[in-house]
Amino acid sequence: MTSIEQIISAVEELDGALVLRPEPDGDAYLYHAPDGRPPRTGQPYGTITTADQPGDTASHLDAPDRWRVNVHVDRGIFEALTGETPSALTRPRDHTAVDTVLPHPVYGTAGWICVVNPGPRTADTVTRLLRDAHERARARHQRRQRLSPGR
Repeated sequence: MTSIEQIISAVEELDGALVLRPEPDGDAYLYHAPDGRPPRTGQPYGTITTADQPGDTASHLDAPDRWRVNVHVDRGIFEALTGETPSALTRPRDHTAVDTVLPHPVYGTAGWICVVNPGPRTADTVTRLLRDAHERARARHQRRQRLSPGR
């Protein structure tokens, strides 16, 4: 099984990466932030969730040694990974399954995928998806800089 620390280390190697982890061994929020500060607008492109949240209990993250990587992906990648479009999720899924790419149980309709406890089947995919999401965030940042050079 891949560890949370391995995922975070892979992200921290990316140019301009910022990983916020308010509590040691807790959730992590992944941003492109070349100035080292979280963006004032927008969401992280990825998160690591270590416990159930109100309204988000389908993955049973309160059980020991369970955590989930969540990544925002583009529509084409979402369809390739899940076989469905974000706006038309109808297949039943077991969100407790480990090492399996699934639509996020709450934010799948917004284009988020997730993996509980990435392992041999999904660790490379998760790392690639996080790199791709980071690159899209970097490109958005650069576009904003060109449009607002005084920022």
